[in-house]
Amino acid sequence: MKETKIYETESPEETFEIGRKYGENASPGDVFCLNGDLGVGKTVFTKGFAAGLGVKDVVNSPTFTILQSYEDGRIPLYHFDVYRIEDTSEMEEIGFDEFVYGDGVSLIEWAQLIRDILPEHYTEVKIEKDPAKGFDSRKITVIGV
Repeated sequence: MKETKIYETESPEETFEIGRKYGENASPGDVFCLNGDLGVGKTVFTKGFAAGLGVKDVVNSPTFTILQSYEDGRIPLYHFDVYRIEDTSEMEEIGFDEFVYGDGVSLIEWAQLIRDILPEHYTEVKIEKDPAKGFDSRKITVIGV
């Protein structure tokens, strides 16, 4: 059974810090699938994750390029944003398997859109807004650590 951890954050900085901790503990071959609505903090989590890996480059969401690769951390980071993918065959064209089964760590935003081609083992990170607790309040559920 996969382990589940739930975090509640009150600011983007707290979301960043949770991502950083996961980045510090990441290993080659790890895959993190980030799911949640637009604007919930998937990229903020990813920026923290990258900082935890020691990435110095500016990290942005690769919405229009599908993949951003960062090689300057302790292990390579492959940041996918598959929001605009219409067919999973598009992922083959960019060499998805080579990255996901490679020597780096992969973070995939909107991973639920390509669930049928995900590796067997991955960590799911679901980020949700909690408007009842405030504009910046988030619930982050991590499954499969």
